[in-house]
Amino acid sequence: MIDIERARAETPGCGDVVHLNNAGAALPPRVVIDTVKDHLDLEARIGGYEAYDHALAGLEHFYDAFAELLGAHRDEIAYAENATRAWDMAFYSIPFRSGDRILTTTSEYVSNGIAYLQMARSRGVRVEVVPDDADGTISLEALEAELRKGGVRLVAINHAPTHNGLVNPAAEVGRRCREAGVLYLLDACQSVGQLRLDVAELGCDMLSGTGRKFLRGPRGTGFLYVRRSLLEQLEPPFLDLHAATWLTPTTFEIRPDARRFENWERYFAGQLGLGVAVDYALSLGLDAIEARVRDLGADLRARLLDRPGVIVHDRGARRSGIVTFTVAGQDSSALMLRLREQRINVSATDPDQRFDTAAPESAVRASVHYYNTEDDLARLVEAL
Repeated sequence: MIDIERARAETPGCGDVVHLNNAGAALPPRVVIDTVKDHLDLEARIGGYEAYDHALAGLEHFYDAFAELLGAHRDEIAYAENATRAWDMAFYSIPFRSGDRILTTTSEYVSNGIAYLQMARSRGVRVEVVPDDADGTISLEALEAELRKGGVRLVAINHAPTHNGLVNPAAEVGRRCREAGVLYLLDACQSVGQLRLDVAELGCDMLSGTGRKFLRGPRGTGFLYVRRSLLEQLEPPFLDLHAATWLTPTTFEIRPDARRFENWERYFAGQLGLGVAVDYALSLGLDAIEARVRDLGADLRARLLDRPGVIVHDRGARRSGIVTFTVAGQDSSALMLRLREQRINVSATDPDQRFDTAAPESAVRASVHYYNTEDDLARLVEAL
């Protein structure tokens, strides 16, 4: 069980706002705040390069922390500036050829969808959307049928969409990709930190995520996992003196581990803070976090369904802590701002969901985390 009172006491923001925007950026715990501030102060006092030398142990621990979080090896982990850049570095390293097929889901994230279309324009790949099953998740039957047709170079889906509350059956997708010998890229931006993840169980070749959401890390941080046996087959789209070694005037060698996807220059205070955020989550237990978030999400949906004029738009047999709804006669973005005036933080979903025809143009998104309370939920419903 999580000590909720202690978690809230260790989260300064809980004293100021009802924060139900954890799918946007969660409130960091004090230990993360202090870690980032202390390193920035050290850089200011003794210099950036010198502070780096002092922080080497903590920076190296980042890779061990994520290896434990994901059930991976430390050489399969890379730091990234954000989840989109982590995903991009994996996606654009795949040697696509004209006619290759990319399979994705209707609930795909906007930035990923744009990347698919760019690859279609530049390399002649085919982007194909696997239809949903009856509950709104990716249809495993339809996925199997597409894999049997052949020519699939990549299956790339999100684990938990940003706009409709469902959790895709990522492990079942992974099993089918392994059987078909097809690469599998999983966007875990909204699932890491609220769900327990194990890359072996998920069966993914690559997995990307962010620090600022359910992991409660700093903004401007992210990570990438790449399966060890796949690393040598992927050449990152960008290389520098950290990712590769300049051997002779005409030759270079890419480093053998996942850090080939990193840059030499980065937000070191953020990397330290993100490593500490992972430690904090592990200390609470991901199974306990997942259970608490699931229960709070179900509680909020039930409360909203009791309100006249409120429609909950969440889909899926399994649901995340993301709760989406609309209120009759209310613009969702305007409602978000009015709630913020009452110190209740929510967000509005992105209207640019071009693959998902079932998505409303925009909805209010309230995303819970384990430090939220039943009183937080009641305040939101009362405000509505």
